[in-house]
Amino acid sequence: MESVGLGYLAAGIGASLTVIGAGLGIGKLAAAAMEASGRQPEVAGQVRISMLIAAALIEGATFFALVICIILANKA
Repeated sequence: MESVGLGYLAAGIGASLTVIGAGLGIGKLAAAAMEASGRQPEVAGQVRISMLIAAALIEGATFFALVICIILANKA
């Protein structure tokens, strides 16, 4: 019985670390994009597109990690 609770606890910790990491990554990405747009406003459109693609990749990896945490929690 206790292993089920520990499985849910581990999944919760894994999910929280995943979301924290994604938040930090997207925050750094957005800060760098804003700085680049401020330094060279003429390439702001290209920077924005690159930022959105990178943010989508980060979100995809985050979603994958969250799904793995949920699957492992249900197997415990």
